[in-house]
Amino acid sequence: MQRHIFFWGLLSGVMATVASLIWNEVYYFAFQISFPSIIHFISISAASIASCLVAVTGYTLLQRFLPKYGDIIFNFILSIITIASLVMPLSFRLPLDVSFPEMFPALTLPMHFFPAMALFTLQPLFRK
Repeated sequence: MQRHIFFWGLLSGVMATVASLIWNEVYYFAFQISFPSIIHFISISAASIASCLVAVTGYTLLQRFLPKYGDIIFNFILSIITIASLVMPLSFRLPLDVSFPEMFPALTLPMHFFPAMALFTLQPLFRK
């Protein structure tokens, strides 16, 4: 993988992590509800960075095999996968000792959009 593409994915993952951590704090401040046994720094950062690195790997492959339409196909696939990933927090089974389990999707659903938003935001900076 080219170095600038890797840095695009890494920086996007860090940016998505920061946005998710800020959202987690805003949500806690607004509702005084948190889920520290499920959502914590390690899980947020691992999911954000891994998803961005996988996405830029897909971008690299699309650019290599479909150079003319790679950007459009990448944006379309990333949008579809992001929307499809919303099923995960909606179907997640929380432990029985968690209070206010109905508030969990409202916390996690916006976090699923942050990696895609970071990738789309930083893409012009890392284009050849």
